[in-house]
Amino acid sequence: MAQRLTGKVAIVTGAGSSGPGWGNGKAISVLFAREGAKVFAVDVQPETVEVTRGIIAAEAGECVSYAADVSNSADVKTFVQRCLETYGHIDILLNNVGILTVGGPEELSEETWDRHLDVNVKSMFLTCKYVLPIMQQQSRGGAIVNISSIASIRYTGYPSVAYNASKGAVNQLTQNIAVQYAAKGIRANCVLPGLMNTPMVREPLQNAYGPGGVETMIRERDALVPLGKMGDAWDVAFAALFLASDEAKYITGSQLVVDGGLTCKF
Repeated sequence: MAQRLTGKVAIVTGAGSSGPGWGNGKAISVLFAREGAKVFAVDVQPETVEVTRGIIAAEAGECVSYAADVSNSADVKTFVQRCLETYGHIDILLNNVGILTVGGPEELSEETWDRHLDVNVKSMFLTCKYVLPIMQQQSRGGAIVNISSIASIRYTGYPSVAYNASKGAVNQLTQNIAVQYAAKGIRANCVLPGLMNTPMVREPLQNAYGPGGVETMIRERDALVPLGKMGDAWDVAFAALFLASDEAKYITGSQLVVDGGLTCKF
């Protein structure tokens, strides 16, 4: 590895995995550690984030795992302070937490709508709220990378109004921060993955493409992608690494699409 993050401290939320295999946050945490970062890994499920920490430790990387609800202000304030106490500074904030439910306005409950806004958007607002003052006090500035989705800019073949709306809000949250804090040396960017084969999508989307379950869903989604196959968590991780690194020092307010060319078709 090129050690592009040597000397940097990164908070990664959603650093566990919602099922077997590699979720985005798990892959990002491991890749950041491989590139030299000290990773403060956060997830609401302590057992999954501990798996991530264990992988990093086995590779001689440095990682602290922490269980918290990122939609809860007190939890976020506490783990940001814990990270600062542990490592002395915070250089990267990687917001990865997200949930997905299929359905339009008639199908979804009000509670489901509110939950998507809390988990997918409020969580990023809260982490930024508590990390930005720290980054401003540092001469080293900082980088914020928010994981959005192509669903924020396109209809992806099935109704998911709460997810799509929340990810659209993530884009604007990010761009507002990018402009407001640019003069402070703080960059903010989004990664927009599209049709990824990760644990997060397998359960909620297993019937979104008709009968046949997960196998049909994977086959149908693969066929939609110009490159012929869905991406995976490592595709998202390498995009996030670029935006978090000094290689992207002149990039802020961007929406980096990682979708195998899918949005070019629409």
